[in-house]
Amino acid sequence: MQGKGDFTVKDLYEKMGVRPQVYDFGKKIEQGLEERFKKLDETAEYNQLKVLSAMQKNRVDEACFYPSTGYGYNDQGRDVLEQVYADTFHTEAALVRPQIACGTHALAVALFGNLRPGDELLSPVGKPYDTLEEVIGIRPQKGSLAEYGITYRQVDLREDGTFDYPAIEQALTPKTRLVTIQRSKGYQTRPSFSVAQIGELIAFIKKRKPDVICMVDNCYGEFVDVIEPSDAGADLLVGSLIKNPGGGLAPIGGYVAGKKELVEQAAYRMTSPGLGKEVGASLGVKQAFYQGFFLAPMVVKGALKGAIFAAGVYEALGFPVLPDSKEPRQDIIQSITLGSPEKIVAFCQGIQAAAPVDSYVSPEPWDMPGYDSPVIMAAGAFVSGSSIELSADGPIRPPYAVYFQGGLTWEHAKFGILMSLEKLAQAGLVKL
Repeated sequence: MQGKGDFTVKDLYEKMGVRPQVYDFGKKIEQGLEERFKKLDETAEYNQLKVLSAMQKNRVDEACFYPSTGYGYNDQGRDVLEQVYADTFHTEAALVRPQIACGTHALAVALFGNLRPGDELLSPVGKPYDTLEEVIGIRPQKGSLAEYGITYRQVDLREDGTFDYPAIEQALTPKTRLVTIQRSKGYQTRPSFSVAQIGELIAFIKKRKPDVICMVDNCYGEFVDVIEPSDAGADLLVGSLIKNPGGGLAPIGGYVAGKKELVEQAAYRMTSPGLGKEVGASLGVKQAFYQGFFLAPMVVKGALKGAIFAAGVYEALGFPVLPDSKEPRQDIIQSITLGSPEKIVAFCQGIQAAAPVDSYVSPEPWDMPGYDSPVIMAAGAFVSGSSIELSADGPIRPPYAVYFQGGLTWEHAKFGILMSLEKLAQAGLVKL
């Protein structure tokens, strides 16, 4: 009879496809991360209390979970939830809706709501995420900002990944209406930005142009730190509910939080002028929105532990990782430069094999809408496309980096990384 010791766990890993040498390699890495994991526990505890405090302050009750239909007038639960978000992020207002389809849609709502023909949009952090290129019009697309006479310019980061302040100052013009700052790295191998770095950038910009709107794409960054960019001067925060703040339970949705006037402008774009936040039925998703937000700090903690573990495993094998296993985390995304399409595919197939849903599927690269090169995505998720759940993806282009994120629990994230390593080892692409 087997006991409850480590042997039983190791035996079950082997039964599920992780050989003992792969398990042992991962175990050694994990043992060196105990102090880092303890600090993540402290951050999650603070953020858990922050969310709980906002819910108690706004007297969340069972009636807040009741669905609304049709126009959605007088939806108390919807309005209370938006105030919970605003209080948690320390903003004047928030828009939290299932009508927002994804993070790109949330960003588009904020941009189109607050920019007018003749305005200029500035990115001081280089190229935006791929899907935003068509929203802006960098890659021509029907209905883009460019088609409405809104111009765009960007200032690339310095070679070391820091802001080019002299170039940013020069790029600010009387036409600059909104500055967009992408917190996470996206499909780039640059560092993600800390809240402190974002705050310094915003202060620099505001000193030179006080009336400019500073918007932060907060995707993948919520609850990673004890503060958010709104605490550091951001006028708008934008994110997706199938990433961090949905806690793995939100089936759809996005949010825009910030100054009341700017959030209202976004709401008029989401629905129509004159209606704004007053309409929009929440149907039956409110309980998942509330409960997911409540759980989000702990879910994010698990994802962060998984990201740090991934960094530790792959840097030990000699692959460039960003950030490394010792650097502070600014988001849940772990970049691993594998160096070849074959390694990216094997990594993603390992993540897929570790999934609770569609584990038998073998992902392959394909031409996804909104991207300029083939992309491979691994995600056997309860919510389609949910990247707070265990997932990995990457464009099939040099330097052939894969981007790993998520895991609703640390234990699942760990299994996913071990399976990715197993697939690479089986294919002869890495040696332990």
